[in-house]
Amino acid sequence: MSLFLSSYENRIDAKGRVSVPASYRAALNNDIFSGVVLYRSFTNKCIEGLSMSRMEQLADASSKKGVFDNALDDFSAVLFANARPLQFDVTGRIVIPNDLLKYAGIKNKAVFVGRGNSFQIWNPDEFRITQEKSLKNLHMPKSKKR
Repeated sequence: MSLFLSSYENRIDAKGRVSVPASYRAALNNDIFSGVVLYRSFTNKCIEGLSMSRMEQLADASSKKGVFDNALDDFSAVLFANARPLQFDVTGRIVIPNDLLKYAGIKNKAVFVGRGNSFQIWNPDEFRITQEKSLKNLHMPKSKKR
């Protein structure tokens, strides 16, 4: 399995088209779907992205956990109902839906942030702020973390 690594800032045109970083496209190239799946993050003001294969793994894992698990049912209802499969065009771009762009506060630039098996798409300013907080949390002694 290829990993999503590093961070890349790309421009978004007026139609919401953005070029997916070449290394991310390469990681997605062996997938069953020529594109990416995007959905609103549950924990941050950003967009989550992953391969269709990874989405299928999440579906398999959720079905194995049991059909009578309320938390799992909530998770599945939100994740799968809001997921957007987006195909690459011939130049490796996708069109990010307006509601996702608005949710993440993304206008004319986006930062693609590798997260191993997945990636995130952020407003550049929001990402810098969040990244600074994360770095501070890592450097802060455990007794002082909140």
